[in-house]
Amino acid sequence: MELRSLACKFMALAAAALLGVAGCATNYEQLGGEPPAVTQSPDYVIGPGDSVNIFVWRNPELSSTVPVRPDGRITTPLIEDIQASGRTPTELARVMEEKLGTYVKNPVVTVMVTSFQGTYDSQIRVVGQASDPKIIPYRDGMTLLDVMIAVGGLTDFAAGNRATVVRRVDGESRQFNVRIDDLINGGDIRANVGMMPGDILIIPEAWF
Repeated sequence: MELRSLACKFMALAAAALLGVAGCATNYEQLGGEPPAVTQSPDYVIGPGDSVNIFVWRNPELSSTVPVRPDGRITTPLIEDIQASGRTPTELARVMEEKLGTYVKNPVVTVMVTSFQGTYDSQIRVVGQASDPKIIPYRDGMTLLDVMIAVGGLTDFAAGNRATVVRRVDGESRQFNVRIDDLINGGDIRANVGMMPGDILIIPEAWF
């Protein structure tokens, strides 16, 4: 019954978000300084644990789907140990075209990421009193509500309105208050702030 109730709350909040609440992405109660604006997300950067599909036009024997190893490299036919982590799919495709040019005339390569993890600075970490604290790959337009759905909501011991987001702003770490209780339990969609790659969401335990 509790899981059904939580699911209903999430669905209602998601529906409200789709109706459009302008300006909610910067609705922070700050612990200091001006609220950070959520800017356009950067291009996706490949990271260890990703799976990439390498398609070489007119050369199916050179096409393959390979994992990005923990060292950030991949191995494909004719190319061993090429660095993939830290590059966008387009950047990796151009490097592979250069490498394959030794063996193939005018190779045309397309790289598609089929399983996403991303680099550490493009992930969101959730720690503390979440039902399932974990690292979440960032997706364009991700909000606090999306993150809370991914971690299964709050524990019974969470102080959701004392949660904070740690974010790099102009090269410095800054901390901002977010109101998870108001968002999930109170249905206040204004508390649904925008998240950014590299954010750390810290959910403390309630004081009893």
